[in-house]
This record gives sequence, structure tokens and C-alpha cells, in this order.
Amino acid sequence: MIMDYFGKIADELKTKKLFLFDMDGTIYEEETLFEGTLQLLDYIKSIGGHYVFITNNSSKSVTDYIKKVNRLGIAADENNFFTSSQATILYIKKNYPDVKVYCQGTKSFVKELLDGGIDTTENVDEGVGLIVVGFDTELTSAKLRKTCELLTCDIPFIATNPDLACPVSFGFIPDCGSICMMLENATKRKPVYLGKPEATMINIVMEKFGMNREDTVVVGDRLYTDIASGLNAGVTAICVLTGEATVEEIEESCYKPSYTFKNIKSVADALTE
Repeated sequence: MIMDYFGKIADELKTKKLFLFDMDGTIYEEETLFEGTLQLLDYIKSIGGHYVFITNNSSKSVTDYIKKVNRLGIAADENNFFTSSQATILYIKKNYPDVKVYCQGTKSFVKELLDGGIDTTENVDEGVGLIVVGFDTELTSAKLRKTCELLTCDIPFIATNPDLACPVSFGFIPDCGSICMMLENATKRKPVYLGKPEATMINIVMEKFGMNREDTVVVGDRLYTDIASGLNAGVTAICVLTGEATVEEIEESCYKPSYTFKNIKSVADALTE
């Protein structure tokens, strides 16, 4: 019998075939892979299942993420990823086709937009029809000034994800949501947030692999993004306690995970016993 952190029976996890993992704070912290990650991924492969990393972190392109996880020992290619950057590209193509996009983000994110066929600039150019902000680990005051200048105009404003903090080795640093709060304080403009907690990323991956809700489980460390996205998609959601969420927050939050585990190794041990 599988029991979670709170003693809840979690035997249904044995039926899952599609595992959707958050990354930062769930399977690794910066360059440190959490114990149990490879054990769990090997289990998923052994049952003929699939694992996909669905991250809100838009600071790296899929190509960069593949290089990172390969370096950490994880076998993965483009089929193992769906990111908020990819979700943003789909959103722009559907809602703002042929529009020039101003992007406040990393060079990697800008390149991914360009490679995705989006007319993208990092400058205050004439003809900009959409402002996009991502999790920018290369953020400067000059970038913020340009974004604020454009936000004084009547131009739609979107952001890749609402996460407030990104886990790092010493604690947390401001994520996209916190960056957008700075912009909102300065300009009174609030973006439309994409990525998790919307169900879009999960639904796209389930359709791609021909899986249904009963086959699928989301694993993450944030209640208001990872767990909320699982609940919004109607799938099982596991919260691990190695990132942002705490036991106290889980007990008090309206976003109740289906199951809670101490870490990814606890999940792996439960499924491979």
C-alpha cells in the first residue's frame, strides 16, 4: 500500500502512465539533481510510460533545457518538454498573428520566440503590438525602463508565468510574477499570465501522447501553479516539499494536492517497492 506524507492511501499512482514534472524545486535545484529522480524516471520507462517536464521557467529555451538535464544524467529530447515559452508562442500565434512583439526576457527566450516565427524586438520600436515579459535572469534597469515606456501606450501585455519566486541553492530569487509586480507598481499595468496554473500545457501534452486524465499525474512544488494546473486539468496532482510549498501552506491553501510527498525519492520509493 502506498501512503503519502499525510497518511493518505495513494495506490492509484500505480496506474499512471504519463508523468508531468515541474523542474525547479521538484527534480533539481540549480545544478543539483535530487536523489530519486533517475530512479523514478527509470520506473516510468520500465512500465512503458512517458515523462514530460512542464516548466513555467522561460529563462531557458527547450534546447538549453535539454542540454541541462542531459548534463545532470537525464535522458531527454524535445519530446520530453513543454514550457511556458512554447505555450507563449502558441498563444501569440493564435491571438496576435503577424504582430511585432517586444520581449523583456533572456537572450535564450528571445531566440526561442524568433525561432518560433514571432517578429520579436528588444527595443522600443514603432509598430510594437504586444508586450511579453518572461522570467529574466539577465534583467537590467535599462530593460525595465524600456518596458515601462511601452506600457504607457495602449498595447496588450502578457507574461509567461505568475510564479513569484524561483528556488536556488540559498533560498529563492524573484521570478516572473515578482518582476511583473514591479512593472505594475510603476505603470499600473497588469499582464495576462500564461503557463501554469492554466490547464493548457497539461491538455496539450495529454493529447500529444494519447493519454486521458486517469493516466496522468502532475508533480510539482508550488500550490498556486503546479498543483492548481493539475486541479484545473482534472488530473492527479502530487506536491513535493523540496521547493516553495510547506506543510502549513498545504493545510491552509485552497489548492489541495491529491497527494503530498516529502521529496521525489519518496515518490520513487513508493512506486518501486
